[in-house]
Amino acid sequence: MWIWRRCVTKYERVSYMKSNSGICQGPIGRRSFLEAGSLALGGLGLGDLLRSRSVAKEAGQVPADTSIILIWLQGGPSHMETYDLKPEAPIDYGGELRPIATAAPGMDVCELLPLHAKVADKFTLIRSISHGYANHAAGAGRFLSGHKPLFLLDPKAQFPCLGPVVAKMLEGRRNPSMPLYVGSAANVYGGGSAALGPAYLPFVVGGDPNAPNFKVNNLSLAPQLKDRLGDRRSLLGALDRLKRDVDQSRVMESMDKYNQQAVNLLTSDRAQKAFDLSQESPKLRDKYGRHKWGQRALLARRLVEAGTSFVTMQMQNPSVPGGIGNWDIHAVNGHLYDDARARLPVFDQAVSALIDDIYQRGLDKKVMVIVSGEFGRTPRINPQKGTRSGIRQPGRDHYPGAMSVLVSGGGMETGQVIGSTTSKGERPKDRKLDPNDLLATVYRFLGIDYRKTVPDRAGRPTPLIPHGEPIRELL
Repeated sequence: MWIWRRCVTKYERVSYMKSNSGICQGPIGRRSFLEAGSLALGGLGLGDLLRSRSVAKEAGQVPADTSIILIWLQGGPSHMETYDLKPEAPIDYGGELRPIATAAPGMDVCELLPLHAKVADKFTLIRSISHGYANHAAGAGRFLSGHKPLFLLDPKAQFPCLGPVVAKMLEGRRNPSMPLYVGSAANVYGGGSAALGPAYLPFVVGGDPNAPNFKVNNLSLAPQLKDRLGDRRSLLGALDRLKRDVDQSRVMESMDKYNQQAVNLLTSDRAQKAFDLSQESPKLRDKYGRHKWGQRALLARRLVEAGTSFVTMQMQNPSVPGGIGNWDIHAVNGHLYDDARARLPVFDQAVSALIDDIYQRGLDKKVMVIVSGEFGRTPRINPQKGTRSGIRQPGRDHYPGAMSVLVSGGGMETGQVIGSTTSKGERPKDRKLDPNDLLATVYRFLGIDYRKTVPDRAGRPTPLIPHGEPIRELL
């Protein structure tokens, strides 16, 4: 079990634009943030959800069949070691790694991302997004909800975040045989559904999709029970053993068609096939990488192709020698460049394969892929003594003043670089953008009016995002 530890510090209570690499152990979760080992029905009131789907369908409110894959790099990746290298900067800023040219003229990426370089004509880099929250929970909440957090260290956002908003706004408007929102964990640290309630949290797929015994438990009823779905009496007997105060003779009769659809969702052949990675060729699975990150990326593609509207796949703990648990690469946590050399090839393979696969399968107009964390890392390297190594080593601290985001698909013009940072990577130099501009772009792509409102903690209407406009270069 995770424990709540050294991130709760004077630094994080007082100064959110500065960092102190000697204290933070990364995003620390509570029990509700642990990765689940099974598919969890993320919510109460599924019957109500299906009912509203029916109403929306009858009203003709069925938008374009578009989907989002969010690859979430929890902990905050370094823009200076991935997508915005500064080889001309002093060594204590630019560091050891060098940029390489890509298939997109004028775009470069880190030398440890050669597969990215080959598919760069299929994605766009945004180098000029920034915000003001330098701890993990507040940074994620700000980035994913568009609102300034009320409680800076709360691991759950106080305003509804991107995935739950999509689940709420698209309910009744998409294919009912697939879950609207799927995640690789119950929540992003610092994210959540806030006042929307647990009905809009994701179906959770935990574990390692690369494991030979990987399966999604509870996706369907047990075979012996599923075979007896037509036998009302047997089903009533099973229900009675779980809840003896139920009137057996009326249970099935009292289930309206919407709750019956909920059962159909859990027994959907479409859903079962979407989660079954064995249906993919070994060659394609090898291309994604036979590791947790690669197979999660492949699973995300299968889900959106089958009709899921929003998928969040967290890429932390790559399960490779030399890598730390997440992207929070302070010097006390690990050696910045040893970590990069262990982590980035795994990341490179998974993300580049996903992008290429989206285009090869003709999904590039239907699916938008976003790769981001909650913030960037300090432009200046901060060497300190490593907790495990016991030696002085390089690292970078939390930094929301500049960050890079990769966006692919979505029917957009790709091969672009949007915005830039100053010569040392300290702040946006031109085309300064806010996370809300990206959120507005995503909502527009999904057919969601980002000017609509959702309830706040007190039940009062609050806008999905208080400001922001779609990024014109991505339209």
